[in-house]
Amino acid sequence: MAVALLPTLSPPVSRAAAAFLLRRAPAKPFSSLRPPQTLRRFLASTSSSSPATPPPPLRPLSTVAASSTAARAAPARRDLLILGIETSCDDTAAAVVRGDGEILSQVVSSQADLLARYGGVAPKMAEEAHALVIDQVVQKALDDAKLLGSDLSAVAVTVGPGLSLCLRVGVHKARQVAKSFGLPIVGVHHMEAHALVSRLVNKDLDFPFLALLISGGHNLLVLAHSLGQYVQLGTTIDDAIGEAYDKSARWLGLDMRKGGGPALEELALDGDPNAVNFRVPMRQHKDCNFSYAGLKTQVRLAIESKNLCTDDIPISSASEEDRQTRADIAASFQRVAVLHLEERCQRAVEWALKIEPSIKYFVVSGGVASNKYVRTRLNQVAENNGLQLVTPPPSLCTDNGVMIAWTGIEHFVAGRFEDPPAADEPDDMQYELRPRWPLGEEYSEGRSVARSLKTARVHPSLTSMIQGSLQK
Repeated sequence: MAVALLPTLSPPVSRAAAAFLLRRAPAKPFSSLRPPQTLRRFLASTSSSSPATPPPPLRPLSTVAASSTAARAAPARRDLLILGIETSCDDTAAAVVRGDGEILSQVVSSQADLLARYGGVAPKMAEEAHALVIDQVVQKALDDAKLLGSDLSAVAVTVGPGLSLCLRVGVHKARQVAKSFGLPIVGVHHMEAHALVSRLVNKDLDFPFLALLISGGHNLLVLAHSLGQYVQLGTTIDDAIGEAYDKSARWLGLDMRKGGGPALEELALDGDPNAVNFRVPMRQHKDCNFSYAGLKTQVRLAIESKNLCTDDIPISSASEEDRQTRADIAASFQRVAVLHLEERCQRAVEWALKIEPSIKYFVVSGGVASNKYVRTRLNQVAENNGLQLVTPPPSLCTDNGVMIAWTGIEHFVAGRFEDPPAADEPDDMQYELRPRWPLGEEYSEGRSVARSLKTARVHPSLTSMIQGSLQK
């Protein structure tokens, strides 16, 4: 049996409804466990009601009347405590974040050694590595925050996009925690989390804003119109920039344990960015899409033309002349790779300002956003267009639990969360995930902006989720 786990698995609900759902859960085998701290006062105030009493009408949190019992008992946003779990690819991460954005803990278990051994992510190996450490990572996140599971308000977890085998480990753990302590669950879109974590870093960052999300698997330009509502201005048609960095680093014989991107960026500092005349991709295409497959091929051919034996001679053992040649290739690659970013972002800014003239911020996030050269060049794009560049610190650019917890907070406050798992839910339940999940609808110049915004919600409706939610 499989059950879908997606954001907004129920329509926006009031805390009164959430409390009712918790009260209806069977007392055993969790009779000794307390409900979430942030709901305890309200549970106490409604404990005299009969479990058979119909729940109140489901309404967004923001529509609960200030004079109602739920509004009086509802905790301040600061009192919310959300556990975020992230296992979409090759890092096992967890964090606890307070509703006002205070990071109480952040734990990441890296698979760098596996990446170096297998030359990239091996899904089955990555799954096993996640399963090996997930319990310790989550427990350390709680311990570092000096909290018990019963103190939490909800659990947020990545449900896509990503590798199905890896996503499943995090979802299983999240539901395990949620079931044990009667906690609601917020399913999180991985790329939305990369975009929204900037709102934790910069409290002035409000919608709408333009976001560039760049990582090993993604190149994405989106107009963030409001929470859960995005228009995709551009994406990669083949390989993402992070993939190009990683492959180029591997071909150049760099130490992959520190990550291909950081290793190549470091080597490029010693190279001549104009030494190799690489072609900038897609200049003939007047859109905002990206392509890095051709640039990767150019790098490989350049290495072959220089007769570099990078497979047999790692950078640490290379001669001074050999190392300089590799540094020149690295610097030339980086210049053109980032120039491609600049050109597409410039067009995206122009499109975005036509759609939303009030945009003031250009958000750049994702693993590649930790690259200093990338930040410097894109800051120039922002300044040239009168925008402010917002980039999270490097620790929040790569995959992490903080961004999942924060996105969970944003949606939880908006009333978008799933009921706590049933006490009798089997431990071997299989979940339907979203390994491929677009962030918003694609936009093309000249298309009706109103129609794009109306249909570009990342969160599916309740009706679409119910259909096919259970499978044999």
